[in-house]
Amino acid sequence: MRPEPPPTGSDGTGGSANPWAVVAAVLAGGWTVATTVLLQVAGWSVDQVRLASGLDRWPWLWPVLSLAGVLLVGLPALLLALLPRSPALRATGRAWLAGALALGALGALRALPPVHHELYLAALAATAAGLALVAARLPARRRALSDGPGVEPGAATTAEAPDGEPGPATTPDEPDGAGRTGRRGSAAGTAGGRRPGPVTLLAVAAGLALLLPWAWLGALGGPLETVLAALAAAALGALAGVLLDGRFWFSLGGGEPPRPARLVFLGGLVGGVTLLLLAAGTGQSGAQLPALLAVPPAAFTLAALYAASRRTGGRTAGPVRWLVGLVLFGPLAFADPEEVSILLATTRDVPFWVAAAAVAGLAVAVLLAVGYGVLLARPRAVTPSRRVAGLAAGVLLVAVGVVDAVPGQPGLHGERLLVVLREQADLAGIPAGTPGRAGRDGRAAEVYSRLVATAERTQGDLRRELGRLRLHPRPYYLVNAIEIDGGPAVRAWLSGRPEVSRVLVSQRVRPLPAPAPTTSGDAPAPVGPAWNIRLLGADRVWSELGVTGSGVVVGSSDSGVDGRHPALADGFRGGDDSWYDPWDHTRSPNDAGGHGTHTVGSAVGRDGIGVAPGARWVGCVNLDRNLGSPAHYLDCLQFMLAPFPPGGDPFADGRPARAPDVLTNSWGCPPIEGCDPRALRPAADALAAAGILVVAAAGNTGPYCGSIADPPAPYPDVLTVGAVDRNRRVTLFSSRGPAPGDAAKPDVLAPGAGVLSAMPGGGYATLDGTSMATPQVAGVVALMWSANPALVGDLERTRRILRETAQPAQPSYRSRAPQDACGGDANITGAGLVDAYAAVRAARAG
Repeated sequence: MRPEPPPTGSDGTGGSANPWAVVAAVLAGGWTVATTVLLQVAGWSVDQVRLASGLDRWPWLWPVLSLAGVLLVGLPALLLALLPRSPALRATGRAWLAGALALGALGALRALPPVHHELYLAALAATAAGLALVAARLPARRRALSDGPGVEPGAATTAEAPDGEPGPATTPDEPDGAGRTGRRGSAAGTAGGRRPGPVTLLAVAAGLALLLPWAWLGALGGPLETVLAALAAAALGALAGVLLDGRFWFSLGGGEPPRPARLVFLGGLVGGVTLLLLAAGTGQSGAQLPALLAVPPAAFTLAALYAASRRTGGRTAGPVRWLVGLVLFGPLAFADPEEVSILLATTRDVPFWVAAAAVAGLAVAVLLAVGYGVLLARPRAVTPSRRVAGLAAGVLLVAVGVVDAVPGQPGLHGERLLVVLREQADLAGIPAGTPGRAGRDGRAAEVYSRLVATAERTQGDLRRELGRLRLHPRPYYLVNAIEIDGGPAVRAWLSGRPEVSRVLVSQRVRPLPAPAPTTSGDAPAPVGPAWNIRLLGADRVWSELGVTGSGVVVGSSDSGVDGRHPALADGFRGGDDSWYDPWDHTRSPNDAGGHGTHTVGSAVGRDGIGVAPGARWVGCVNLDRNLGSPAHYLDCLQFMLAPFPPGGDPFADGRPARAPDVLTNSWGCPPIEGCDPRALRPAADALAAAGILVVAAAGNTGPYCGSIADPPAPYPDVLTVGAVDRNRRVTLFSSRGPAPGDAAKPDVLAPGAGVLSAMPGGGYATLDGTSMATPQVAGVVALMWSANPALVGDLERTRRILRETAQPAQPSYRSRAPQDACGGDANITGAGLVDAYAAVRAARAG
């Protein structure tokens, strides 16, 4: 057996600590905590600002921040590990240095895109396991790094129990020369290597208690995601067991037997800083933030468990592994890092519940530290019973299951994959037919027929194979694609098939413990036409030309629509094919987020808020809590091409003759939701071939040039809309071109700053964004087609009239530098501000 060195110095740890060295250690600890927290919060904030700005994430950000953490934390930790004479201070420095190095390696993994979460978890598990293996076998650890003179390892020593009776032989938690542990099985460790001892069971109980808030307030991802999170947590627990081994606690405990107060206080503080470093490297950007709060206090519980292990002869690594692994499993498995976002922070969404789980975990950790400290670390504390410890662990395991099943969100809620096939439908040569709606309906029917035929012909074999593998395929025809369950392995397998073009991640939001509150408005009801309506001249169209949009149907794909709002209720088309909700399968128009109600109100709302108050509307929900996915965007676009009744088969029950005339789309599909630049291009092309005009928001990522990037805004067949303020000046947030391929975008502008429109519950609100500008252009098109029904489906003439009648607008710039001119004002203002009055007159004349 290989014992821990006995005390030889006046402080019981091999030498008295210099007061100045203690002060330096305190300062180093404070510096470590402050630097680590600051770097983690700063990195997440940069990620979120770029996400909110619509900019690409910086893959190099986290490797650079991780390296900075290693240098800023590692240097003082290295000095602390080498210079003081006190073994306690040296053990402190070694633990913090090891934690900083682990943070550097683990934090760099965040260079992987967040959308590939399973791949990240697999890399995290492999890296943490590798670090644990390397650290456990470092020769420096076996030599104890000058922990002070004493008995050489290899001679057993006898510890004195707290009551003065001889205790069990003490040995370090390190492997012997044969690679096996140097201790025989004991009551606290394992009996014959098979049964966990009481200290390990108490650690399991503590870890399960810390898991309770996550089981209550969080939700698991998919099966593979959950398994990989468990493996990553286990590997991180093993790494923590190496960093906080028996020699670490022995050095900080004040000798043998350990001084309880010193062990819990000093060991908890030093171990807490070490766990903070480990937690900072755990999880994608966002998932590590709750871990920073809930994990470090567990070190005080571990200190109390170490005190108990010295009385029972147990090892320390097992309890550390279990407790740290379980507490890290919470944020890794029960929170989707993509949803820990400022985009969802305005309501009680995932960021709120993640923060609540972290605070609850902190409270539980404090209670455990106090309780375990009182029960296990007093000078005459009772020896823990294996039966009682096992009962506690069993009860808490059942409690976690019950909490997850009853007040929690049971089940698995992972992402899916969208398999895009190589062959897409050939839509060339679609006959134009007669002018107006009859011709449009004929084109829509032909497009629908070709799309469905292509999907049925090319998907059959693959769908049958995916069904046999129980991957739950869901086919699409607007883009020839199939949505399925699966992770990185399935994605790699499908990507190699000859009929597959590429495989995208199709995001799914995880359920909440309580519904997010409905967003309502607090602005007063409008009195007369709103300012934006007057700026466009739509009020003159009503009063002077007698055109309100009657006979035209506008389709909205958004967060939903409050169908009972007084400004919108009479405009709903009705029937069994005017509403579709692929998220929650509701049967009547509703909207909790408010965004969709506001945009539909700006298009067709009554009482002075909508451009075309005589037009009717149909709706589809493609956003849930402000997040979407490629598949659900396709769900709604398919519904707009060929509406179908509730429960109907889009392939067989579609009704292209009931397609709306113009679509308003105040959304974009960024990479974090799974889209690539080509994801929805076949859908936009098909809708254009069918004579359905797609109007889309440019985005709110200005004033950066080239920021019109997320589908469908960059596509040439889409009418892309930027935003102006009351002074006809392009808003700074309005995205700019050129679009990919140097295409000039946006196409036109409309009011998008301070726009008043409807909100759920019958209220009104003033909002900003190109989202607000887009439906107004759709409304202008509705007025044009109402004034001249022969224009319905004639997309080229409609676009030309809008461009030719647009009024000049004033561009805005990030700066006066040439690179901020975006290649010319056409990429900032497009053709200019839409003029509804002039456009309708031109349409009628045509």
